[in-house]
Amino acid sequence: MASYGINPTEVTAALTDQNIDAAPGELGDNSNQTFQYTLKYTGRLDSPEEFSNIIIRSQNGQILRLKDIADVELGSLNYSVLSRLGNDQAVVVAISQTSGSNAQEVIKNVKAQLEEASRTFPSGIHYTYMIDASEFLGASINKVLHTLIEAFILVFIVVFIFLQDIRSTIIPAIAVPVAIVGTFFFLEILGFSVNLLTLFAMVLAIGIVVDDAIVVVEAVHAELDAGEKDPKQAALNAMEKIAPAIISITLVMAAVFIPVSFIGGTSGVFYQQFGLTMAIAIVISAINALTLSPALCALFLKPHAEGEEHKGFMKRFYYYFNLGFDATKRKYESTLRFMGKRGHRWITVLLIVAFGITLFFLMRTVPSGFIPQEDSGSALGMITLPPGSSLERTDSVVQQVTQIAQQIPDVQVVANITGVNFLSGVGSSYGTVIVKMTPWGDRDVTINDVVARLTQETSHINNATFLFFASPTLQGFGLSSGITFQLQDRTGGDINKFYQIAGQFLGQLNGLQDVLVAQTTFNPNFPQKLIQADVARIKEAGITLSTVMSTLQAYIGSMYVSNFNLYGKQFRVMI
Repeated sequence: MASYGINPTEVTAALTDQNIDAAPGELGDNSNQTFQYTLKYTGRLDSPEEFSNIIIRSQNGQILRLKDIADVELGSLNYSVLSRLGNDQAVVVAISQTSGSNAQEVIKNVKAQLEEASRTFPSGIHYTYMIDASEFLGASINKVLHTLIEAFILVFIVVFIFLQDIRSTIIPAIAVPVAIVGTFFFLEILGFSVNLLTLFAMVLAIGIVVDDAIVVVEAVHAELDAGEKDPKQAALNAMEKIAPAIISITLVMAAVFIPVSFIGGTSGVFYQQFGLTMAIAIVISAINALTLSPALCALFLKPHAEGEEHKGFMKRFYYYFNLGFDATKRKYESTLRFMGKRGHRWITVLLIVAFGITLFFLMRTVPSGFIPQEDSGSALGMITLPPGSSLERTDSVVQQVTQIAQQIPDVQVVANITGVNFLSGVGSSYGTVIVKMTPWGDRDVTINDVVARLTQETSHINNATFLFFASPTLQGFGLSSGITFQLQDRTGGDINKFYQIAGQFLGQLNGLQDVLVAQTTFNPNFPQKLIQADVARIKEAGITLSTVMSTLQAYIGSMYVSNFNLYGKQFRVMI
């Protein structure tokens, strides 16, 4: 360009002039001709070869094309970010769901689209998921489902031991799935999904649902023990006595969970589904206890046979179990009689006061938090070098951290991004490392162990700060647990003095025993160069200040000068 005396302004003019859409019109229009022809122009350029052949100058048959003075290629909009998966080049894509959408459904659709697109990937291109929220969510839901089944089995066993009759045990066992199925019906109406909150409520509801059925069965047994021979009449007599108690218990428990569902803010998002699921299950349980359970008692239960002998293993087990249970009950009754005497009632008041003080003390001393941090299967590392560090210098440190992470047992894959820090933003002195672990059942190392080891093994790297933490349990609620606060300079003074004060404040925070790390992304010390223009010399050279600045921008930065269409989308032409 120097030898031809060409500056970027001339190149920009050529790109603007020769990459256009045009509609020349029609030949023979309203001119008494037999035919008329629509004239079309080739239009905008759409390939590197076409752009390479753009003519900059033409004189005496000699043509100077763009490819003679420039490299023309289909590339990135900018080159300020490097990303790798292990040691291979990669593109890191982040996808976030919109408000109100279902995470599992979004992830399922994304995976289906990627699976479809991967069939046409060029050879050697593959994809993997670094942070997949559905993996943790799916594992958690499976765990809760296992707990649901285990709880149902344990409840069945406990009820069988105490009722000591398989017929009596079947009645609560039927009541539980009926109430659970009914609850799912109302969850569908309310627009709730099967998630950790609703399933956890189901687990708790099993114990409550089975209680109402047990009360009904016990009451009918009591009528049969009292001499009633007809199971149907025994059920009617029992329900006359306990129906008011069942209704009052249901209203009391529903009154506990329904108000929880109206909590506002972020907490309300969690408690609404949990509280309503519990309340619905409790109400359905009461309806079962008033209708289904007594009907089953009338069908299944039989009057007790007289003169039963304690033969067989189960009979002997029931006999000795009842002996122990009766002895415990007698001890309990004697304790109640002792504390119910007029001179001993102060003990009850003293116990209530003691428990109240203990509760108050525990609420003040037990640490509080939003949600517990769990092993979500991946960890993040934020890397910051001194201000003004080049992308290449930062990348060398990022690669060191990547090699350290790859040597940790049970690490499946490591991705890194140079030029981006999820906490600080975009800049040549920033970097990010994403560590994905093998599935939970295939490893002994926890994500906290990985974070601790990365923190320890990067401590020897100078002129760089590192922050490693497990990815958040709940996506969207911050990258890491902790406290975020802002300092405000209300004096309007020197920004560098304010930076010193902020540094002193952070130093004191880092000195506290309970603080793991305190840091800020605020730093006014990024190096800059100030350009001063000699306007007189510029005018003497016969050019303008605008030409000088656009030339600097084209050579050192970049300029957006035109557009082109490719793959059905519009892209930029940058010089």
